Amino acid sequence: MRIVVQRVRSASVTLTDNQSIASAIGPGLLALVGLHQEDTLQDLEYCCKKLLGCKLWENESGGQWRHSVKQKSYDCLCVSQFTLYATLSKKHQPDYKLAMKAAQAEQLYQDFIDLLKREYSSEKIHNGVFGAMMDVSLVNDGPVTIVIDSRDAARLNGKIESQSEDDDCL
Repeated sequence: MRIVVQRVRSASVTLTDNQSIASAIGPGLLALVGLHQEDTLQDLEYCCKKLLGCKLWENESGGQWRHSVKQKSYDCLCVSQFTLYATLSKKHQPDYKLAMKAAQAEQLYQDFIDLLKREYSSEKIHNGVFGAMMDVSLVNDGPVTIVIDSRDAARLNGKIESQSEDDDCL
């Protein structure tokens, strides 16, 4: 599982076909979420913990990188994006063979959203529309952009390594 995380002052998702706003947030995180063909519940749990635990804001005394989205009580807008697993062919065309197929990905993506809501707050987790063409707008804060990838954290035997509660993002 791969997530491109952007600290934002605001972000929104508008459906391309009818120009209706699917979701919008103020300060918080925009998370572009890609699912690998071999992702499991363990990948979701790892990425959920990392996303909600990323310390991307300063604390009250001005210390950099001290507070997470949860500690600030900010929102998180998630947008499914299979293109995060694209590779370029010799002809420079994208190939998505590493991305999970849509039917399976939709369920796993919804499981990820549900997990985020359980671990944080259903009111603080917002979502685009899986599989829809969308316009994503954001005001990047910083800018701060990081990548969380469950494959980077693999243990021996191909399992995701166990992380303590205090771990920051990769």
